Amino acid sequence: MEAESEPYVRLATLRTLHRVVADLNAARSLAGTLQAVVEGAVHGLGFDAAAVSLVRPDGDLVVAAVWEVEESGVGGPAVLLGQVGSRESWDRMLGVSDHWGTLRFLPYDRGWAIGTDVPTWTGDGPLPVYANDWHPRDFLFAPMYSAGGDLLGVLSVDRPRSGKRPGAWTREALEMFSLQASIAIGNARLRAEMQRALARLEKEQQALRASEESFRQAFEYAPSGMAITELHGAARGQLTRVNDALCRLLGRPRATLRRQSFADLVHPEDLALLQRTSAEGGRAELRLSRRDGGYQWVCLRNSVVADAGEGPSFLLTHVEDIEDRKRHELQLAHRASHDALTGLPNGAELRTRLGRRLCSLPPAAAAGHGPAFAHPEFSYSAHTAYDGPGGPTALAHGYGTSDPAFDRDLEAFAAGEVLSRFDHDPAHVHTAVPAEQSDGPEPWNAGHGAHRAPGAPDKGLAVLFCDLDGFKSINDRFGHNAGDAVLIEVARRLQQAVREGDTVARLGGDEFVVLADGIGREEAKDLAGRLRNAIIPPMRIDNRAMRVGVSLGIGWAGCGMSIEEVLHAADERMYDEKRARGGSVRGTRGERSHRRAG
Repeated sequence: MEAESEPYVRLATLRTLHRVVADLNAARSLAGTLQAVVEGAVHGLGFDAAAVSLVRPDGDLVVAAVWEVEESGVGGPAVLLGQVGSRESWDRMLGVSDHWGTLRFLPYDRGWAIGTDVPTWTGDGPLPVYANDWHPRDFLFAPMYSAGGDLLGVLSVDRPRSGKRPGAWTREALEMFSLQASIAIGNARLRAEMQRALARLEKEQQALRASEESFRQAFEYAPSGMAITELHGAARGQLTRVNDALCRLLGRPRATLRRQSFADLVHPEDLALLQRTSAEGGRAELRLSRRDGGYQWVCLRNSVVADAGEGPSFLLTHVEDIEDRKRHELQLAHRASHDALTGLPNGAELRTRLGRRLCSLPPAAAAGHGPAFAHPEFSYSAHTAYDGPGGPTALAHGYGTSDPAFDRDLEAFAAGEVLSRFDHDPAHVHTAVPAEQSDGPEPWNAGHGAHRAPGAPDKGLAVLFCDLDGFKSINDRFGHNAGDAVLIEVARRLQQAVREGDTVARLGGDEFVVLADGIGREEAKDLAGRLRNAIIPPMRIDNRAMRVGVSLGIGWAGCGMSIEEVLHAADERMYDEKRARGGSVRGTRGERSHRRAG
């Protein structure tokens, strides 16, 4: 008879089971219960190691608790803690095991059923000598089920201290223990759920008790303005409650604001926007009046505070000061439309301003004559790319410091002489005829008042294209910092030379454009002279005297012309003048236009 079958051994085992079951029920948490299960299996049932794999909500099993006798030689099951095995693999392994009542025994010769998905350990004990000896790769499992028959987990035990496979009494004791463990784990889970539910309930009750106080403090001490508006009754729309931040923002006392509504405070131009703003989730950026008579940019955000039974109660409005952001947006808009180096309007802003000044297509052009650009004395049809070098619309001047011939041109122009050198381009027709002899349409500035100065029918929109001469040599010799300083100084001088209301823009590189509206032929020539005289004097850069010249081309905007056509006309005149003087031209006309458009 086995030693464990002796009555006194059974009695000792029952006492041990009674003690470990008491420990199970004394645990106050699920983690404590699981630990009590594995310790009870080791100390109460005579095994060297035990582990509990608990079923997770997704159905897989995770090793939740392990215990082993120190220096047992089982192989360190503690490393399995936290490892996960799929439910499918567990079911397959339990299915091929021997059924010992509710227990499952998997002998070492069926270890193939374990696969690689189930966390296991292998002891380093001696190999069996007799048939009932325990093999290091034998496995014994005690599945644990809930009262409803659902699998809670699996208790795994390894290597009985007797070195033998468990006998009938040990198996029965393990079955009894696993049943009690199932009950304890189920109770621990239920207790944990109840504790979480009680904690949530207590938290909700505390939040409910504190909600009014929290709202009051959040409302009163908010760093930005807050207001409550009545939604019903005779006081509908009235501000019934405001905080100190809103009073400070608008410079108005609380008593005064509580007698008003946002409709009373909003800027007249923003009243329609306020009325369109929906109550629930509404948002609007508008201006509210201050006590000093000015207006404050704010962002209003609305939310409805409702009672579960009675519906919407009042409107809560958050009033945020956005004055600085609005100012910053204007600064960003300025940066987007102005050159970062010189501060002048950039090419995009130039085109915008030019587009606002262009008039619509004149009747003659609409009848088939094509777009026209004209001067008070000359009218040029769409077939004329530019006029002769002495014509008024081809007025252009260039000045430099390194070429003697260049300097002679400078002196000739200063003496009132007309530059005569010109390189004819056979690809273009050079035609200039008096307006009364032209077959082209009526000059835009003679019959369309959109660009005509009051009382001056012969005045129009002039576009002066300025290209610096000698600038590249400054960049090459003194570096880009010096070049940038020259561009900044040129921009300053151009701004001082133009009339009030004229636009000076930097198109890119060393190219500048001046828009002069309501100007006549002689005035355009005078303006070109002022620009020339402003640019050619030496400038002091890094303790060096530097000079640049300028080539000027004057174009005239005509009805029906596009922005690019107007700029191209002025560019052509500047380009032709530079070639007439034998100056350096960077790239072909198409390349220059493409570079600026890009």
